[in-house]
Amino acid sequence: MELKVPPVLVFLSFGLIMYLLGIFLPVGYFDFFGRFLLAKILVVLAGFIGLVSVYQFFKRKTSLDPMHPEKVNQLVTTGLYKYSRNPMYLALLLFLLGFGLYLGNAFNTLVAAGFVAYMNRFQIVPEERILLDRFGKEFKSYQIATRRWF
Repeated sequence: MELKVPPVLVFLSFGLIMYLLGIFLPVGYFDFFGRFLLAKILVVLAGFIGLVSVYQFFKRKTSLDPMHPEKVNQLVTTGLYKYSRNPMYLALLLFLLGFGLYLGNAFNTLVAAGFVAYMNRFQIVPEERILLDRFGKEFKSYQIATRRWF
């Protein structure tokens, strides 16, 4: 199975890459009025989305373990999950984007895009295969009706 690295470690790794780029690759430095405010807004939004999406899983009493999606006992398709199939991962992405703005290195947008690509290939696609096997037509209908990220 492809689910070998916990998403939190992937997130922290990409954050570390962003930080190191900010230190060792100053050619991508940028600044604009309101950059720090926008960074704070993205981080707060990420926190809100993350907390609400985790709460929705707790409320439905289903598994939060991203390494074992087969433990999920029901689909969560309401609330934030009506608009995004992966609001927890979206929260991580928004945090990375906010962190990248804070650091002020334009190359961090490429790192954030790499995070999306990695998560799609090595986390979300395998999760979706398992959920499709487990929930069949119900999950397929959900996939059609709801975007993967936002």
